[in-house]
Amino acid sequence: MRATTTPVPGAGPLVTEVLVVGSGPTGLTVANLLGTFGITTLLVERNTSTSEEAKAISLDDESLRTLQAAGLDAEVYSVVVPGTGTRYFSARGRPLFHARGPGRRLGHSFKNSFAQPDLERVLAAGLARFPHVTVLFGTELHDLDEDSSGVDAVLTDVDGQERRVRARYVLGCDGGRSTVRDLAGIQMTGVTFPDRWLVVDALGDQHDQRYAMHVGDWRRPHVIVAGRDGRCRYEFWLRPGEADPGPDPPFDLVRRLVGRYRPLRPDDVERSVVYGFHALLAERFSHGRCFLLGDAAHMMPPFAGQGLNSGVRDATNLAWKLAAVLSGRARPTLLDTYEQERRPHAQATVDLSVRLGSIVMTTSRTRALARDAFVASAMRLPAGRRFLEQMRYRPAAHLRQGFLVGGAGGVGGRLVGRPLPQPTVLAGDDHAPARLDDVLGPGPTVLGIDLEPELWAALSDLDLRPLDGRRVDVRLDDRASWSRNGRTAVADLDGQLEKTFGHARGRLVFVRPDRIVAAVVHPSRLGGLPAALSPYTPAPEDVVAPAPGPAATRTN
Repeated sequence: MRATTTPVPGAGPLVTEVLVVGSGPTGLTVANLLGTFGITTLLVERNTSTSEEAKAISLDDESLRTLQAAGLDAEVYSVVVPGTGTRYFSARGRPLFHARGPGRRLGHSFKNSFAQPDLERVLAAGLARFPHVTVLFGTELHDLDEDSSGVDAVLTDVDGQERRVRARYVLGCDGGRSTVRDLAGIQMTGVTFPDRWLVVDALGDQHDQRYAMHVGDWRRPHVIVAGRDGRCRYEFWLRPGEADPGPDPPFDLVRRLVGRYRPLRPDDVERSVVYGFHALLAERFSHGRCFLLGDAAHMMPPFAGQGLNSGVRDATNLAWKLAAVLSGRARPTLLDTYEQERRPHAQATVDLSVRLGSIVMTTSRTRALARDAFVASAMRLPAGRRFLEQMRYRPAAHLRQGFLVGGAGGVGGRLVGRPLPQPTVLAGDDHAPARLDDVLGPGPTVLGIDLEPELWAALSDLDLRPLDGRRVDVRLDDRASWSRNGRTAVADLDGQLEKTFGHARGRLVFVRPDRIVAAVVHPSRLGGLPAALSPYTPAPEDVVAPAPGPAATRTN
């Protein structure tokens, strides 16, 4: 990464394949993914550094899997509290249930707490691995002008100096007040709620629980999330007139509300702010060569802990598609599937966040008591207990449209459109335990499920871009792993491969770089796959030479 706080002097424009606007978690994540895929990227941020505000506090297993793909999961684990979950309390303060999620199906704990400034520093440091990624802090986007082959962007630095950038694509990761969204002429629709909440990030706290606490007291609903190193987040519903929106509310109010749990001095408060919630969704997630990600595309109440995670999902979905198009492996039509795949799930997640808030954080005594009675009844039933404790009320990451081939029924119906599980497997001749994604690598993968070796030959004469990629044999029935002829075989360690693929023996499973299963095909039916992929398979005129790297310099 070449990092600087101002654009580099010179008359000519910077030239890049992708311009990312905004260095919050979404922008930093997509820049790391693009860097991993070898895409020349320029990231600009109006502030002079990453944020010091501890806004988001929950990172889920999908996000950690994405950061694993970016090669940063070890660094991220150094700043999170893994495996937290959420414990819900009744109106009278009694435990209702502990939502831990469905286990480590994707290779990581379902829910993990963190401090956003720590995460942003890790993500920003990760960009230093890539000489083809440049970051300009203190640099603001002012204008965009798109033509058939790219976008011209006008930037200014903190001194008002103007600089132009030529990019193939622009990603708006610049938050709820997105400049990219405004310049693209995209509207947000939804509601803004009148309720106000006090958020306090306290230091030197004695809470050491590895779970968030949602206290459904209708008189004062609140949330407590213990973090690392004595940090703790408190969130309290405010009655009308108790405080105005904005930072640094009266300390007497802060002390009074937090005081039911601990004594508080001004020096114990790292941050306090009063804010309201939005449930908003962009009418479109893209316009021409401009795309919206994160809060620029969707805003939601925090009760499902999905705001930041939804932005990471956007980055995961879009980054590999941009890389496929820019490297000539796919037509630009592949980018149309970003909105098809992400907008419905974002809408469902916004809706869930609103519903959870209205139920868990209700200020109605009648609704609170009815909620508690319903949950107590549900917990007496095995199905109800599983639904609540495994958080099955969260929208499933199951694509039903977009870049998929088949999957409506049959063998493929159980896999297509769903995330590939990530068990620990045995890999190669030394039978070393490894996470499945680490064996697959960053690109697309074709899995042969107990496939006879000669059946791989059916792939040799077919153009299966952008799905064709690394080929991996999956061995079931307790057989050994191996490496030969340029292929690696993985073997079952704990029965998870059998559970996932046992019904798909003798078939090829095509996995996208974002670990979504795109197709399940018997070798005898591979001949129909190129036609299904033809809307996305590149023609010669779609292949464009990569842009030169941005003309920026490194500063220490």
